[in-house]
Amino acid sequence: MGGSCAQRRRAGPRQVLFPLLLPLFYPTLCEPIRYSIPEELAKGSVVGNLAKDLGLSVLDVSARELRVSAEKLHFSVDAQSGDLLVKDRIDREQICKERRRCELQLEAVVENPLNIFHIIVVIEDVNDHAPQFQKDEINLEISESVSLGMGTILESAEDPDISMNSLSKYQLSPNEYFSLVEKDNPDGGKYPELVLQKTLDRETQSAHHLVLTALDGGDPPRSGTAQIRILVIDANDNPPVFSQDVYRVSLREDVPPGTSILRVKATDQDEGINSEITYSFFGVADKAQHVFSLDYTTGNILTQQPLDFEEVERYTMNIEAKDRGSLSTRCKVIVEVVDENDNSPEIIITSLSDQIMEDSPPGVVVALFKTRDRDSGENGEVRCSLSRGVPFKIHSSSNNYYKLVTDEALDREQTPEYNVTIAATDRGKPPLSSSKTITLHITDVNDNAPVFGQSAYLVHVPENNQPGASIAQVSASDPDFGPNGRVSYSLIASDLESRTLSSYVSVSAQSGVVFAQRAFDHEQLRTFELTLQARDQGSPALSANVSLRVLVGDRNDNAPRVLYPALGPDGSALFDTVPRAAQPGYLVTKVVAVDADSGHNAWLSYHVVQASEPGLFSLGLRTGEVRMVRALGDKDLVRQRLLVAVRDGGQPPLSATATLHLVFADSLQEVLPDFSDHPTPSDSQAEMQFYLVVALALISVLFLLAVILAIALRLRQSFSPTAGDCFESVLCSKSGPVGPPNYSEGTLPYAYNFCVPGDQMNPEFNFFASVDHCPATQDNLNKDSMLLASILTPSVEADKKILKQQAPPNTDWRFSQAQRPGTSGSQNGDDTGTWPNNQFDTEMLQAMILASASEAADGSSTLGGGAGTMGLSARYGPQFTLQHVPDYRQNVYIPGSNATLTNAAGKRDGKAPAGGNGNKKKSGKKEKK
Repeated sequence: MGGSCAQRRRAGPRQVLFPLLLPLFYPTLCEPIRYSIPEELAKGSVVGNLAKDLGLSVLDVSARELRVSAEKLHFSVDAQSGDLLVKDRIDREQICKERRRCELQLEAVVENPLNIFHIIVVIEDVNDHAPQFQKDEINLEISESVSLGMGTILESAEDPDISMNSLSKYQLSPNEYFSLVEKDNPDGGKYPELVLQKTLDRETQSAHHLVLTALDGGDPPRSGTAQIRILVIDANDNPPVFSQDVYRVSLREDVPPGTSILRVKATDQDEGINSEITYSFFGVADKAQHVFSLDYTTGNILTQQPLDFEEVERYTMNIEAKDRGSLSTRCKVIVEVVDENDNSPEIIITSLSDQIMEDSPPGVVVALFKTRDRDSGENGEVRCSLSRGVPFKIHSSSNNYYKLVTDEALDREQTPEYNVTIAATDRGKPPLSSSKTITLHITDVNDNAPVFGQSAYLVHVPENNQPGASIAQVSASDPDFGPNGRVSYSLIASDLESRTLSSYVSVSAQSGVVFAQRAFDHEQLRTFELTLQARDQGSPALSANVSLRVLVGDRNDNAPRVLYPALGPDGSALFDTVPRAAQPGYLVTKVVAVDADSGHNAWLSYHVVQASEPGLFSLGLRTGEVRMVRALGDKDLVRQRLLVAVRDGGQPPLSATATLHLVFADSLQEVLPDFSDHPTPSDSQAEMQFYLVVALALISVLFLLAVILAIALRLRQSFSPTAGDCFESVLCSKSGPVGPPNYSEGTLPYAYNFCVPGDQMNPEFNFFASVDHCPATQDNLNKDSMLLASILTPSVEADKKILKQQAPPNTDWRFSQAQRPGTSGSQNGDDTGTWPNNQFDTEMLQAMILASASEAADGSSTLGGGAGTMGLSARYGPQFTLQHVPDYRQNVYIPGSNATLTNAAGKRDGKAPAGGNGNKKKSGKKEKK
């Protein structure tokens, strides 16, 4: 907006001036907006449309919170229209006292953005006061000898109004002796003087009563009166005369009370009593009479109270000198008060935003304040400064107004609040200063993501833990405040399957405690990794992730499992044959056991619990190898029985037992007649009846099973001919290998393949030294165990027939040094019972046990007889290949060696024996003791 400021007046006796055009207007610095209004306007009267003059719309009035401020607020802003309204009674005489120009300075403040505009309201005088004399009655004494034309100064009337509304003239009631003359004071006022027009004669009239009227220039004019009582006395025709009409003096405001400032002097040409002069104040305001005192005999003027330039800059006093004849004269004393720097600057906060967003850019206005110094000149010039170390600075606005703005980036986490001290110093000598401290609070912004206490977490949890127990706790801190710093935890990723993750672990959103939802099993799950997230509740929310790795520790919860010796398919005990000429140190057989645990819990030891001949065999503590201690004697039994206990290294230890049946024979034919030619005789008729009933029941059950099986095969063949042929071939057992069911107990899978190669031309069973004819598929492992039992249970005649077709057994079936089971393939087993140094040593040693089983599986070992049989059965002929022996080598190592076991089988011997003394036999019910 541009233009010049002009004023317009409202018609009528009470006039209001409004601006027509505003001066150059800027956001922070402009010429003040001027309004003119008469005093004593009614409350709610409109001064002017402030919003329009500021260039604001009606909506901006409330949106930007338009308001006015002043030390004493006489005005307000209408929030609907933006009009500047009269809020309180405005009395020009009370506000501006004797000043001829009365102006009220206001500040218009708007927010968003914060800005200030200066307003000057000129208060026009209204004729609301009548002239008034200080005394209602004036008593004069005039000598009768007074010559014509002698004047007597009368008391002036006071009218607080100004201009034309002020005192205009005096009028005297009509009389023949006196007339009234108006004279001008040096300060511009008027005072009346009573002039004698006719010689007085006390004897004719001793007293005169007149009425003095004072009129102002208002429309209509207002007046005030005073009664004049004149007493005529005898002649005293010379009044006192002052040395000068006006006395001027300058006085520092810091002079102490009792200081003499001036002495007035008047003389009288009369003699005697008529020349004695007394001095007195005449028409002096009460304020001046309290500040100054006058010696009525000497005319000396003293200070009674401290002076204050800021309160009164000048005192004007009329001094009257009167003689004893009541003649008087007057002079004027003007005291100018000189300013001293006795007032400290004031700091007035007009607007304050004590909540500051920490992401506020530099230059944001946070406070608006002004300074005021009641002194004048250099004593009233003020400079402002801020305390050090605060990210704020001061911008000077206008007319001693200042803006406090941001100067640097803010960070609530580093400094949540600032105590900013504003210092104001004037330019006086010496300078005076004052300060004001304001507290600015920094409002939080979500600018910090949560931070975990650790970069990654590693937790050890023993297996078989209690479901629902806490296993770990993660903690993240967020320096933000309130919801921005409130952290919640969640599980976002894992190397476990996502659909089963919730069944393993959960995390508390508030505390970060991780709970196990189930009991962990070291044998199934040894380690897993979780990704946890900490997220605050800010907007937008910030988050951080951390990795939590859980190691499931092993406990001794699995007993050892004996792999060898095992029971036959029909549940009967198998036996091993030992050459009669076996010498001390001869390897008879080997107990093979595994433990699903790890570390010391899987460190196995072998102990003989019971033996038919305690001194005939020895058992390796760690290897499980059974060796001859001495040669077989004539008095020793041909059949020997060893009860072996296998214990692990856990606390408390768990154990399993295995029974070894050993038969001393040079050939398999020596053993078979004992099991086929000597059936157990019946002891009683009741036993015979019992067996008949059992046999009848078994025949009935087998018949039903045969019918059901035939129907099932027919249905199966109709849907899958290929599968039916395969299954039929297994039933016929004429071609293809068959195997026992797959063992999958516990936490580790076990699978054993019994391959029975068949001759296409010969329906009888044959022994082979190799398993090359066994099919690679694993379907045979899942066949019904009953079928396998029926296949592996031929008649005694078939056994004899098979024996006639077999080659004589190899008497030397011992392991070679490279193939011998033990702690190492190239060294003898360690029977000293030395424990490994750590869990990994134990796991590697356990692989040694399986190595021997693998040798037997691939035909590299001659333990127990024919190649690949491990001496399991020579009677029925299945080749026990151990192709699916459980692989425990992942947690086993070979003590004393840094080599790692592999799945490759050992080198096979150059020649495979056709048969040996190690072939297993079923123990008959009627065994020789």
